Amino acid sequence: MIYVSTKDIAGKEIEAHLGIVRGSTVRARSVGRDIFAGLKNLVGGEISEYTKLLADAREQAIKRMLDDAQRHGADAVVNVRFTTSQVMQGAAEMLAYGTAVKLK
Repeated sequence: MIYVSTKDIAGKEIEAHLGIVRGSTVRARSVGRDIFAGLKNLVGGEISEYTKLLADAREQAIKRMLDDAQRHGADAVVNVRFTTSQVMQGAAEMLAYGTAVKLK
């Protein structure tokens, strides 16, 4: 399924807008990651464990959004956006959302 951050898809014509679709996941930090991150914070640089955690969360949120779009009978999702929110200390939600569309 096609998904884009733009309102249109180049070379495609949108026949119908089917509504908002979304997918989310909540991820928590782990003690092992926190210890390594604390050490990395002292010397500086990228905290690759958290980078991977967030990348995995984004991929799962996208998959769940596309599954939701498929349930709506969509061919694509336009205007895809991401947002995060802290749900408790050490845990955050990653949300992917967009507009499900039917293509001609």
